Amino acid sequence: MNETLAAYAARYGLRQSAARPPLRKYIQSVWSRRNFIWAFASAKNISMYTESRLGQVWQLLTPILNVSVYYLIFGVLLGTKRGVPDFIPFLVTGVFMFGFTQRSITSGSKSVGDNLSLIRALHFPRATLPLAIAVVELQQLLLSLVVLIAIVFGFGEPISVHMLLFVPVLLLQLMFNIGMSLIMARLGAFNRDITQLLPFIMRTWLYLSGVIFSMPQLVHRSASIKSAPWIGEVLKANPGYVYVELSRHTMLGEYRGYVHNTLHLHSTAQLWIYALCWSAVALVGGFLFFFSAEERYGRG
Repeated sequence: MNETLAAYAARYGLRQSAARPPLRKYIQSVWSRRNFIWAFASAKNISMYTESRLGQVWQLLTPILNVSVYYLIFGVLLGTKRGVPDFIPFLVTGVFMFGFTQRSITSGSKSVGDNLSLIRALHFPRATLPLAIAVVELQQLLLSLVVLIAIVFGFGEPISVHMLLFVPVLLLQLMFNIGMSLIMARLGAFNRDITQLLPFIMRTWLYLSGVIFSMPQLVHRSASIKSAPWIGEVLKANPGYVYVELSRHTMLGEYRGYVHNTLHLHSTAQLWIYALCWSAVALVGGFLFFFSAEERYGRG
């Protein structure tokens, strides 16, 4: 029998088990595994702290310790808190919300490479892995928000209707995080050096995103930025800054008034436009980018 394997497979309707399905079918397959994604994320979240005595308490302690270090170095020693009202709630909001994106991207870059045995043993849409990572980080953030809300109200922030806008900000940031996690998952799957480089990139991004200082204050007072307004526009379009600043505007009324009345920046409409655009582009582009390499994950 001289028939090739390809011809034999075609004659009997056989196809490669790991072949990439049509996009619509792939999306349906991912959606049908939403319970698996949540369960996988929950199990991973719990297992992260099983070897620590304090267990999941570290989910609260880690961001609090980060805030303490940033406050000591930048707020006290370098004086970035000057002029910024309620600097501690301002800083906590920035650290927590930027950390949500930072961890999603960093962990997402390892989501395929760290699960090669699972990928090679089972057939399932690989996008569920970076999606599960984004859910892990969302679960951790939701716990951290208990601390954030306690600090915000503890510093005398009154309940405001603006706080309801925090929910759409969080959803938009989650969409952005999912898209970036998918992008980094594909890049990290084929080049593990990226995971070594990411911490330096993320640290630089943090310093450019107004997490530990007020970006509107910097733009308002910097002579070099005033002489080159495009620099300020680039800084304001930075997605790391966009979601952090929108979170502050929704949660911190005194800071919102400071930006509007003292720095004379009267509208957040531009930030909302940037947030919507970044979320849509990252989610759609990231999903398609990851999907296009579906057949290659776990090979070699």
